[in-house]
Amino acid sequence: MGQVNVSINDRSYTVACGDGEEDHLRELARYLDGHVGDLAKTVGQVGDARLLLLAGLLVADEYADTLKRLEALTAEVESLRQAQANESGRGEAAEEKLTAFVGQAAARIEKMAETLEAV
Repeated sequence: MGQVNVSINDRSYTVACGDGEEDHLRELARYLDGHVGDLAKTVGQVGDARLLLLAGLLVADEYADTLKRLEALTAEVESLRQAQANESGRGEAAEEKLTAFVGQAAARIEKMAETLEAV
């Protein structure tokens, strides 16, 4: 199991993580530290716990918005797939009608040819 030292609001924390996850954890800590830094500039140094709480809420809000967008995009993709399937079904139906029409036309042409040969 790995351990990573991260810095949030100029404070160092040691965090355990799975082997190979160290770089990802550092990236997440930098992201959180960015939010904490922005908040500290806006509301001042109101304590590490409060800044971390506010930053966590901001990240949770971003996550919720992202989930909503993902759900909307997933629904849109499914709608497009259904539309494509419907169009494909229509295309198959049109192809079947066309095949039947060509078959009927061929039968009529053969009858005309037989009639002309008989004359």
